[in-house]
Amino acid sequence: MHDRKFNPQKLQKLNSPDRLKDIPPDYIMGKLNLKKSEVLVEIGAGTAFFSKAFLRQLDAKTVYACDLSETMLQWIKDNVTLKYPNIIPVKTGESTIPLEDRLADMVFTINLHHELENPGLMLLEAYRLLKPGGKICIVDWLKKEMAEGPPAKIRCFLGDVKAQVVQAGFGNVKDYEDLAKHFLVVGEKGH
Repeated sequence: MHDRKFNPQKLQKLNSPDRLKDIPPDYIMGKLNLKKSEVLVEIGAGTAFFSKAFLRQLDAKTVYACDLSETMLQWIKDNVTLKYPNIIPVKTGESTIPLEDRLADMVFTINLHHELENPGLMLLEAYRLLKPGGKICIVDWLKKEMAEGPPAKIRCFLGDVKAQVVQAGFGNVKDYEDLAKHFLVVGEKGH
């Protein structure tokens, strides 16, 4: 199963400006309908590329850029936190994040879901981290062959991800597959 994980030696791919065309932050924000967003948590942050994008988009006070990889976390410390001191790298486990309960307005993952050994546990952890009314946002590759991204065989079906989000306790769960290469699932923690 380890071959599902992104190879940190290819981390420069994560900084391609084309990623913002494939996964436009404006598009995601339009679907989330967030009222306020002081604290964001990105699970599987990689180089914090989308942490930076959402920080700017939402004018957040703090973004916790969470990752398993020491390589990625060191890259964030060396290349991101000096310019963006409110992006804080956090070392995590596969489905454990050392942050307090009800901390975040939004928890998001970008192209992570297909890498997870047990996505249900990560979703429960996301639920724990969110304030009541907080939103979860999952973007991942459509399950089809294409020139970029992981092999189709390890990608997730949109319906399966949506069902996992519902099973983790989220309400008002919606899914979208109108991007060319990715799907989006959003949900809300009840009050």
